[in-house]
Amino acid sequence: MQAIQIHPRDTVAVAVEDLAAGTSVNVGGRTRTLVDAIPAGHKFALGPHDTGDVVVKYGYPIGRATAPIAPGVHVHTQNLRTALAGDEAYRYDASSAPSVPTGDGGGPTFQGYRRADGRVGTRNEIWVLNTVGCVNHAAQQVARLAERRFAHRLTPLARAGYGDDRTDTNRGDSGTKNGAVLDGVHAFPHPFGCSQLGDDLQYTQRVLASLLRHPNAGGVVLLGLGCENNQLDALLDAADDLSDGPFDRSRLRTLTAQMVGNEIEAGLDAVADLLDVMADDRREPCPASDLVLGLKCGGSDGFSGITANPLVGRIADRLTNLKGAAVLTEVPEMFGAERVLMQRAVSRAVFDDVVAMINDFKAYFRDHGQPIYENPSPGNKDGGLTTLEEKSLGAIQKGGTAPVTEVTRYGEPLRAGASGLTLLESPGNDGVSATALTAAGATVLLFTTGRGTPLGFPAPTVKIATNTALADRKPHWIDFDAGRLLAGDASDGLAAETSETIDTLADALFEQILAVASGTVPTNNERYDVREIAIWKHGVTL
Repeated sequence: MQAIQIHPRDTVAVAVEDLAAGTSVNVGGRTRTLVDAIPAGHKFALGPHDTGDVVVKYGYPIGRATAPIAPGVHVHTQNLRTALAGDEAYRYDASSAPSVPTGDGGGPTFQGYRRADGRVGTRNEIWVLNTVGCVNHAAQQVARLAERRFAHRLTPLARAGYGDDRTDTNRGDSGTKNGAVLDGVHAFPHPFGCSQLGDDLQYTQRVLASLLRHPNAGGVVLLGLGCENNQLDALLDAADDLSDGPFDRSRLRTLTAQMVGNEIEAGLDAVADLLDVMADDRREPCPASDLVLGLKCGGSDGFSGITANPLVGRIADRLTNLKGAAVLTEVPEMFGAERVLMQRAVSRAVFDDVVAMINDFKAYFRDHGQPIYENPSPGNKDGGLTTLEEKSLGAIQKGGTAPVTEVTRYGEPLRAGASGLTLLESPGNDGVSATALTAAGATVLLFTTGRGTPLGFPAPTVKIATNTALADRKPHWIDFDAGRLLAGDASDGLAAETSETIDTLADALFEQILAVASGTVPTNNERYDVREIAIWKHGVTL
């Protein structure tokens, strides 16, 4: 396969491999001779375009030609621009509203930790969170020393770090025995919490408050300094406000560094206390509908919307059909594709929430004097993405065709019992948006990438490569190769080429997700201990 026409209406095709000028390519039922060399992942014209003509990919416009384009010519930044400008008018159409999934939550299962509030974790970890960046080092020391001091309580999953995979894949309980209930102790440093005011402080509090109550944390040590703006008691009040009622503090231990003699030893004592509380924690069979999947892309390329993102979309559809929950974020990468999502809103109220989220984010750009459509990134463009419409139409495929059931604002958790596709307010930045997904309650993240990134986050992060070359080059980053979708022999349209293969790969990926959720297979971010958070900076620093 040399090239793909993704949708029959498309006026461009995508090169699957580097193609030289003069190459004859059979695509869309016709043979075209390339005028230019076309790098893998980049586009070339299937027919003539005049200046101002719409260019179509994924069956939708991705911009307008800025110069005449002949068949076989490279279509990219030199002759294509966005058609987006300013605010858009949106109209609700009740006839397009999908129905809410009606499944009974049956189907496949995984081994999870059911919490007192009914939510289910995929890990039983102790998280060391800090109110302020001043105690980052102390939090990291507590986590590092705790794993040494309490090594006898670590499950094989926790001992699978740094590439040493000693996880017993034949045990559904991750090898829990002899009191080994701890899947790890992890600190998540950040630079904020002091000298913050107003919304900026509220954003920090909201994210940390949501992480406090994450189901993957069997226990939390909350470490404060004492003099910071983000006071410990205020943060706990914020956590209460985010929940349906006061959250369960039996698995929370707090300490203020300025008020104790040795904050490291006090933190280790808190960990020991939590381990006693966690002593009876065990994995148990849970329906797949108890999973909350966070959907994320980063370092996207021209294959993202062809391989990995549609594959993840199949997973989102599969889970939401079981009444599970999937969460899609990166609002700036919905611009230009937002109408597709709005058409899937299950009610007028949800539609209005989507519109408000989109317009609020555009206002955020304008308030800071920035252009709304300053995207894709340089790396995206190198990979073949030209306009924001093109990037967004590829990005939203991670949400499949699932009905949009709610909108959640930045830093807030999903409501109890959420199902379907949730749209989450967050920037596109990888660290910020993946942290927001975790704070929302995602217990496994699916992260697609075409150019690769070593980033990992508090929740197990399954990295899915859009192309096999990346998977082969970075096996310590990549957990699943979606580039295999490009191995077909047909050449007359993606659907015909991959309809059977994508289902086969979706089966394999879903099975791997369940194994990750059960603790029998660690992700690479867990093997190499790559876990971090990033908080959205949104205001004045004193």
